[in-house]
Amino acid sequence: MDLFSRSLGELLDTVARLTDDDFEQPSGCAGWLVRDLACHFVIDAQDVLITLVTPSSEAPTHDAVTYWKVAHEPADDPLSALIVRLAAAYGEPWMLKFHVDDVGRAALRAGRLASPSARVSTQDMVLTAADYLGAYVWEWTLHHLDLVAHLPDARRPHSDALARCREMLEQIAGAFPASWPDEDVLLVGTGRRAPTEAERAELGELEIPFVLG
Repeated sequence: MDLFSRSLGELLDTVARLTDDDFEQPSGCAGWLVRDLACHFVIDAQDVLITLVTPSSEAPTHDAVTYWKVAHEPADDPLSALIVRLAAAYGEPWMLKFHVDDVGRAALRAGRLASPSARVSTQDMVLTAADYLGAYVWEWTLHHLDLVAHLPDARRPHSDALARCREMLEQIAGAFPASWPDEDVLLVGTGRRAPTEAERAELGELEIPFVLG
């Protein structure tokens, strides 16, 4: 629960500090500019708000890790093109920045108010609120890396969030070399960066990348 608040809060603070020129830079998501990724944050925050007010009386079926569907190739996302059109419709970067902060802060407050043991339903899954918000630590942190991929002066994700996401990835994929920094594990493990020849040798038979969506 605390990492949800920290990872989302730092992501929102980073978006708030972006310049107009930053919004036109490429992001770490193929085919998306920073503005497109920022628009995606609006959709994510709305999903959090909707899910937290969708209670369930059923037993949990998933947790923070099994929430994610795992593949080795990215799936076609029918919403991807829509996100680009929505982002362009904002016109001025300040309008998009305002909406990200407005909806994102509401999701942040809702997460802090949620009972950890409450059960919520989303996408035909039932999770405790703690596990659902824990799953979103992955979303906020990986997309924070995407946001700053070509913005070297922007704030990067908190080390605790990076460490938790590494734990989640290694529960799915297996252990990465212990000497690797958490950020490198996430970038290489999710296909955001190709491994060097030396890294590839260290990985051995570990199959990458892993796409969680």
